[in-house]
Amino acid sequence: MFANKPRLAVGVDAGSAFTRCVILQLDDGYLKYLCHSEIESAGWSKGRLTDHLAVQSSIRSAVEAAEDKASVSVDGVVLGIGGSCVEGSNRCGLYEFARRRRLAQDQVAFAVERVSKGRLDDDRMILEVLPQDFTLDGRGGYRQPVGSMCSRLEANVYLITTSQREHDMMLEAAHLSHVAVEETIFEPVASAYASILPTERRGGVALIDIGWHSTGMVVYDGDALVLAKSLPVGGDHFTRDVAFGLKAAYEDAELLKIEYGCAILGLTADNSLIEVPSPEDREPREARRRTLNEILEARAEELFYNIKNELVQVGMDQCLLEGVVLTGGGALLNGMCDMAERMLNCPARNGLVVGVEAWPDELNYPAWTAAGGLAMYSARLKSNGGGRKKAPGLVGLIK
Repeated sequence: MFANKPRLAVGVDAGSAFTRCVILQLDDGYLKYLCHSEIESAGWSKGRLTDHLAVQSSIRSAVEAAEDKASVSVDGVVLGIGGSCVEGSNRCGLYEFARRRRLAQDQVAFAVERVSKGRLDDDRMILEVLPQDFTLDGRGGYRQPVGSMCSRLEANVYLITTSQREHDMMLEAAHLSHVAVEETIFEPVASAYASILPTERRGGVALIDIGWHSTGMVVYDGDALVLAKSLPVGGDHFTRDVAFGLKAAYEDAELLKIEYGCAILGLTADNSLIEVPSPEDREPREARRRTLNEILEARAEELFYNIKNELVQVGMDQCLLEGVVLTGGGALLNGMCDMAERMLNCPARNGLVVGVEAWPDELNYPAWTAAGGLAMYSARLKSNGGGRKKAPGLVGLIK
């Protein structure tokens, strides 16, 4: 009976608005969808974890709901990490030999690992170590250095770090839920893993994950990650702008945004009127739909203007041959891809999960890409032998 137990790959996206769980089955290298669950999150305030017991309850409820649907028991999960506490930076690890020698895989791994032992700012911890390329005896640009001859090896890597305190609180919440955490991953990295093919990364591509309180982004140049960033703007800011601009309650503003909103003028009937709910002692009011869309357009322009500035700083503003991929619940706003194309001057599309058998149509939305990617990453860990890796991303580069 134990031999017939399915190999499960589970991802949990514990966002500040919703907690989503996806369970996949790993069978001879193929991934098959089993079930999913979604519940409203608790324990968050303005994108920061403020009550780990409430977050624990959200994670436990989401995992149990998925377990009940699939009639399985979850042993471990890959947990998504996001928010303004996440940062990225370039680092270099050096390994000098007494004489020229042919590089072995463990020597390349050691050069990468040395980066993770460097000094970090207070309350910072390494979330992911992602190798970019290698420099051999002063000559750069090597992606696969194993087997080459050199006396001096430099590993150029990209470090993604996060707040130690915030990370520990997330882990504690998961452990109190009686869920073992196999790995913690920056959510845009997981979304990119699920929705962007390796050939697309080689052409230059950016993934923008628009969450509820923040927007995470990762940029690939060739096979290398060159930027990981979190911006303090998300779907909540769009809703608050509408509530303030139309003098509506927050819940009503969210409904107006979803039903009538558009991130760019001219794509909808802007001259029509919409009904703005009022308190019970007042009659409903009317407002021009154009006014609503002007509010949303201003916020969308600000978001993509900041994204463009990040691309300029890493020299990728005119190098995204494969364009940008939008994920997260905020990508569902009508016109977001059009605004991205206008501001970033490249193609834009919504990022959906690819490569999972029987992936249901109801999950073919960018809000589910992170959860799907986290589950796919769990399958990758199990395929590579299981267990937490010291340097995430290393196996795929030098194996």
